[in-house]
Amino acid sequence: MEDADQRYVAPGCTLCREGAKLVLFVTGRCDRGCWYCPLSTERKGTDRTWANDREVSADDDLLAEARVMSALGTGVTGGDPLLALDRVVRYCRLLKEAFGPDHQVHLYTGRAPTDDELDALVGLVDEIRLHPPHGDWGRILETPYPDAIRRARARGFAIGIEVPSLPGIEGLRPLLPLVDFFNINELEWGEASADGMRSRGLVLADTLGNAVAGAREWAAPLLGDEKVRYCSSAFKDAVQLRERMIRIAVNTARPFDEVTGDGTVVYGTVRPAGGIGPAVAALGLGDGEYAVVDGAVELAWERLAAARAGVGGEKAIVERYPNRGMVVEVIPL
Repeated sequence: MEDADQRYVAPGCTLCREGAKLVLFVTGRCDRGCWYCPLSTERKGTDRTWANDREVSADDDLLAEARVMSALGTGVTGGDPLLALDRVVRYCRLLKEAFGPDHQVHLYTGRAPTDDELDALVGLVDEIRLHPPHGDWGRILETPYPDAIRRARARGFAIGIEVPSLPGIEGLRPLLPLVDFFNINELEWGEASADGMRSRGLVLADTLGNAVAGAREWAAPLLGDEKVRYCSSAFKDAVQLRERMIRIAVNTARPFDEVTGDGTVVYGTVRPAGGIGPAVAALGLGDGEYAVVDGAVELAWERLAAARAGVGGEKAIVERYPNRGMVVEVIPL
């Protein structure tokens, strides 16, 4: 954990730390206009669905992505998923039926859910994370959120608050006795929120990440409570994303791929000058020790490096994200 003094971690967070949580982006639609919204311009405002980075156009897309990472749970997000409630119900039922009732599902929403919305989610969503808009923080007990929290808990949901660290966050303190957990995410700079950040005089904490300077100090008044957990930008990048990548890489790596500690895969590739067959013979490759992809032979990088003098053509070591993801580096041989 990034904060050793914090004693409580929501169940959904435990799986996120292990990289075992699928991110189901249900819709980019939202009826809020939060200046700090971290969504990319590609997704913001669109009514499209992604499972991790795979766009979902059929049920099989969602199930395939869950299987490729051996997902133990799903985080349902947006936009605001409750604006596509029928879709949430359909996909959560699909996941529970495919992977069993222990497949843990948490859902983010900026709304105070109604009785009808809560009733629709019973048995499909285990944990609800509320994001009251920043403008309501100073008057939170006058809003619908406290009553929504009580009604959700009465139906058996685990429920908490999840918000970015912003000035005035201590205004949410009255909710602490009502909720099961309270997550504070370090405020991050985003392409779509950059103008809003600049207009408020905010700057990056350093040049190496997306964290906004002052974010932890704003959260400090709440960090002593046992229900509160602070999730830093660096933690999400260095731990959550990496662990999820490693799970996908291990599940999808070929016998000759090397899986790195960052969750990337490394292999050798040669586009032979004299044809595929002669190159395979020259490299002494047997079944399962290579693959032919787009006219190139892919194999263990160490084997190619050791035998590169014996085969002509373009040769390189490739590092990329798993499951034929983005290429990170190409080293010519």
